[in-house]
Amino acid sequence: MKRLFALLLPVFLVACHQENLLLGDQQPRLYLPELEGRRVAIYSNQSGLVGDRPLLDVLLEEGVNVTAIFSPEHGYKGIEDDATGVDDAVEPSTGLPILSLWGDEGDLRPTEHAMTLFDVLVVDIQDVGLRYYTYYITLCHLMDACGAHGKPLILLDRPNPHGDEVDGPILDLSLKSEVGYLPLPILHGLTLGELAMMAQGEGWLKEGNRCPLTVIPCKNYTHHTRYILPVAPSPNLPNAQSVDLYPSLCPFEGTVVSLGRGTDKPFQQYGHPLLKSRFSYSFTPRSVLGATNPPLLGQECFGEDLSCIPYEDIKRKGMDFTYLMTAFSVFKEEGQADAFFTPFFDLLMGCTYVREMILDGCSIQEIRSCWEEEIASYKLQRKKYLLYPE
Repeated sequence: MKRLFALLLPVFLVACHQENLLLGDQQPRLYLPELEGRRVAIYSNQSGLVGDRPLLDVLLEEGVNVTAIFSPEHGYKGIEDDATGVDDAVEPSTGLPILSLWGDEGDLRPTEHAMTLFDVLVVDIQDVGLRYYTYYITLCHLMDACGAHGKPLILLDRPNPHGDEVDGPILDLSLKSEVGYLPLPILHGLTLGELAMMAQGEGWLKEGNRCPLTVIPCKNYTHHTRYILPVAPSPNLPNAQSVDLYPSLCPFEGTVVSLGRGTDKPFQQYGHPLLKSRFSYSFTPRSVLGATNPPLLGQECFGEDLSCIPYEDIKRKGMDFTYLMTAFSVFKEEGQADAFFTPFFDLLMGCTYVREMILDGCSIQEIRSCWEEEIASYKLQRKKYLLYPE
């Protein structure tokens, strides 16, 4: 334990606006005693750092008997393409099995054999606070499995980089998918620990599969804490700007427009060859690590560079449909409105009415007004699960 306390002296604070912030994994007194004499599996990836060291290394140094690693979309190292199946692997320095929970179909749950490999599961992974970011969905599968097998789950909580922002339509469960699993708004305003408590408390997981859940909260954190992620949570969210713009640009994933995958500014620009009539700025997607076959590969895409927009402006606008509506308006002018959306758009939005209203010519405010009441109800519903001041 002394070695670990020394490791955390100085506390690893990468650009947050509150002093003395301690993440869940930086409070070993609260979880290491629960791991003594037990076989431990971890659900983590490259974002699961205790200070500047992987959780795996720290646990092994403390003598914890780690027996397996579960990994999400993008793999344990966080370098695989999105929506691409990730194979099981072996962690090279320890020989531990890395069990992928992201298959070719997306929905891959832990096997019966995997559940025999451990006594307790420790979760340390950075979520980004949006319904269509898949790490929480993998967590839900693990919670289901732990509940079915009576295995305790200890979640080491981390800040939500979008704080208490709550916005967007609530998921229509008829559109449940691996980019939308729980009846949450797009921006749900929860840390992963709060989300796990809400999912279990509201009965959103499999009936009867309530796992023994312990959340180690962050210390000295509020939902207004500005927290910049110290490590890219996935290969196409490389910096704070991309994370901040993610709610506004991810809807382009459900269109024919590129949002910069295969460039040095993913989720910080958007473009399409057809937008040349409106914009002079351009980029050309290439095959790169984490985006080996990006949309519009090798085609010059015209659009907007958003990489220098100040954080204050992004924060003020929240989930901003302006970019999507601007691109759509060009397609409509060119007589290509019917070619703009793909079937994936409704899965991302978690509803059909956003696409239908855009096609019908409704304004952004008219669209947003459709979810105002359900957002108000959701905020009341989530209140009892909040671990931190709003």
